[in-house]
Amino acid sequence: MELVIQLIFSFIFTACFGVIFNAPTKAIPYCGFVGAIGWIIYYVLIQFNVTEVQASFIGAFVVAIVAQIFARRFKMPMIIFNVSGIIPLVPGGIAYNTMRNIVELDYNMGIQNGMRAFMISGAIAMGLVFAEVIIQLMMRMFKTGRTSMQSFARAKRRQKQG
Repeated sequence: MELVIQLIFSFIFTACFGVIFNAPTKAIPYCGFVGAIGWIIYYVLIQFNVTEVQASFIGAFVVAIVAQIFARRFKMPMIIFNVSGIIPLVPGGIAYNTMRNIVELDYNMGIQNGMRAFMISGAIAMGLVFAEVIIQLMMRMFKTGRTSMQSFARAKRRQKQG
C-alpha cells in the first residue's frame, strides 16, 4: 500500500513540476510518469538497503532512458521529460540541512550533509550522462544514420566553411 501511495504522489508532484517548467500540455502526464518511475526505483532500492548515491544513480539512469523513449515517441526535446523527472531525486532536504548546520555552527554535521548532497547530485548527473551515452552508442549500432552529435558536428563544420 505504501508503494502505491509513493507512486501516486510522486506522479502528481512531478506532473506539477512539468506545469511549472511550461512543458507542453500533452507531455505533462508523461512527465509525471517519468518522475514516478524514477522515484519508485529509488524508493525500492532504498528499501533493499542500497546506498542513497547508488539508488540516485540508478533512478536517474532510468529517468533518462524513459525520457529518451518519450522524447523520440512524441518528437519533443528530451529535457522536457528529464528535468521534471529528476526533481524527486534532488537532495533538497539534505542541502537545506547542510546550510542549517553551518548557520548553527555545527560544521562537522554540515560538512557531512554537504558531502552527502554533493555525492547524490553527482550520482544524478552521472546517471543522466551514462544513459545518454549508452543510448547514443546503441542508436549508432542499430541505425545506419548518424547520431545527433555527429549531425551537430557536421553542421558546425559546414557553418565554419560557409
